Amino acid sequence: MSTTPDLNLWPIGNCSISALIDKRGRYVWACAPRVDGDPVFSALMDGEAPEHGFWEIELQGLASIEQAYIRNTPVLRTVMTAEDGAALEVIDFAPRHAKHGRTYRPLAFGRIVRPLKGAPRIVVRLRPATGWGARPAERTSGSNHIRYLCEDITFRLTTDCPVSHVLNERVFRLEGPLAFFLGPDEGYDQEVGPGVAAALDRTVRYWQDWVRKLYLPLDWQEAVIRAAITLKLCAYEETGAIVAALTTSVPEFPESGRNWDYRYCWIRDAYYTVRALNRLGAVDILENYLGYLRNLVDDSAGGHVQPVYGVGLEPGIGERIVDTVKGYRGMKPVRVGNQAHEHLQHDVYGQIVLPLVQAFYDQRLLRPGTIEDFEALEPIGERAFQMHDQTDAGLWEFRTIARVHTYSSVMCWAALDRLAKAATHLGLTARAEHWRGRADIVRERIERETFLPDEGRFAASFGGRELDASLLQLTDLGFLDPMDPRQVATFDAIERDLKKGPYLFRYVEPDDFGEPETAFNFCTFWFIEALHQNGRDAEARAIFEEMLSRRTPAGLLSEDISIEDGELWGNYPQTYSLVGVINCAILLSRSWTDVR
Repeated sequence: MSTTPDLNLWPIGNCSISALIDKRGRYVWACAPRVDGDPVFSALMDGEAPEHGFWEIELQGLASIEQAYIRNTPVLRTVMTAEDGAALEVIDFAPRHAKHGRTYRPLAFGRIVRPLKGAPRIVVRLRPATGWGARPAERTSGSNHIRYLCEDITFRLTTDCPVSHVLNERVFRLEGPLAFFLGPDEGYDQEVGPGVAAALDRTVRYWQDWVRKLYLPLDWQEAVIRAAITLKLCAYEETGAIVAALTTSVPEFPESGRNWDYRYCWIRDAYYTVRALNRLGAVDILENYLGYLRNLVDDSAGGHVQPVYGVGLEPGIGERIVDTVKGYRGMKPVRVGNQAHEHLQHDVYGQIVLPLVQAFYDQRLLRPGTIEDFEALEPIGERAFQMHDQTDAGLWEFRTIARVHTYSSVMCWAALDRLAKAATHLGLTARAEHWRGRADIVRERIERETFLPDEGRFAASFGGRELDASLLQLTDLGFLDPMDPRQVATFDAIERDLKKGPYLFRYVEPDDFGEPETAFNFCTFWFIEALHQNGRDAEARAIFEEMLSRRTPAGLLSEDISIEDGELWGNYPQTYSLVGVINCAILLSRSWTDVR
């Protein structure tokens, strides 16, 4: 079995902590105490034969491995079979269930190893890292536990496996089930084997019950369930933040230098994420996320809103490069933090307003929107009006290119339009007239500055001629009807110039790092939605099926895809791509009435 790192990775987690497990059943990526923290397991970023930063159960004489999630959960079952027929299973999970009247979601992982056939011989190698993979964590041990002193957290392994077997990485016979609980540095107050088994059973029941409450389309249910579960794993429940991905520095294509840290909450994702959560009926994640956004509104005091924040609402997530790991497949740089927090991206004002306006209409919410909430949003609207015709880095975060991007301006228009509609709903007639007037001014400016009469289409910037996949969103945002001749011409131009095979590029012009070489998965999902809006459902379904075929064995997608061989690149699992699967499946599915 190849040891080259790839994105055949299986996420587990509990909305406090998460890990990625590779095709050999090894923990190769997990950060603590938060998703943006120091990697306790860093092997994904440290070459083919890392000395530390992983946790594996190695079966001697391994012949084959099979992996699958327990149905409708993020609980992973790995079955290993040896050349002599001996076999075992490993169950991996992060506990999440009700306990003492609240949700128990510790910074902990559970592993249960059980023999299935014969007398499997195994080695347990638990080698957490610290200092961004620079060195193995120091350890101390007791009669049935080992403590690992990591960068910002001390983990304690409690186990009924002989501790010396783990400390010395000794080969031994697996003659009965073994339990491992790697969690906070505190005593484990029950017998470890039955305790971990009970936590596993409760965790499975929690997730399967959560899935039962989702709205699912008739078609592609497995894909939607897996995307929904993983979207929940990308949520940091303590604050409500949803990160763009669980990883950092997986390049957008080989040796590109486009290696970014996505373990933060991008405001550009807000509108699309809320749409997906709405369509699923996942009100628990939705309401918590809206709370996170309301806190950002308060912190902004009506002024500048950053494109990205830390999961704890931190504005400062300064970018630096670390040299303590080799990088994904040896491809550097490895970045920690993201410079995008310094950028100007004026679409954020629409991305803030559009999701929060929902609270004024949605009767499911425990906390419906109030007049005070509307008044808190109005300064964001004023900011949108002020910035709609100002240069910014754009949706794609150009680092050295500043333009007045059409998408940013349309998002500012959408903020004003939705405030006008919300004011009408709330009976605030004067405010509705104010915001409608503002929206009309912005609309007229966009149409005047970005429409190209000679081609009958829109450009991606004021006074420019370039194309950008985000122009597909003019219909989704309500700026234009999909059958408006100007939008039809824009769609035709995008299909002609940005579509490569079944996939869509964000843009094709060179940027700060040269010409893009991979397609952006979320843009392909945008294109699928646009095909549906244009009545081309058969083509939309065919491309959607193609995208589903490119998922990893875990049923997930990263950010980018190679048009030559279909290999996935970019950070993983990517929230944009999860949202794309959910939105397109629900749009394209047959109706439940079709099974009558």
